[in-house]
Amino acid sequence: MKGAEFERRVRRLARNRKIRCQFVADKGKGSHGRLYLGNEYTTLKDRKKEIGRNLLAKMCADLKIDPHGL
Repeated sequence: MKGAEFERRVRRLARNRKIRCQFVADKGKGSHGRLYLGNEYTTLKDRKKEIGRNLLAKMCADLKIDPHGL
């Protein structure tokens, strides 16, 4: 899964749960940014690159969501 696809899926999940979702590009270095889901956040690396399995699990844990629910 690429970073942009992860962001789209999190946004869809936020719409379904009726909670706020926002990407802030200036909260990271280079192509990184911060993805907020309600009060939780995680750092999203380059949205054009693949996200590895372990990083995906960590990002989902940061946002307190189930990776299988995406």
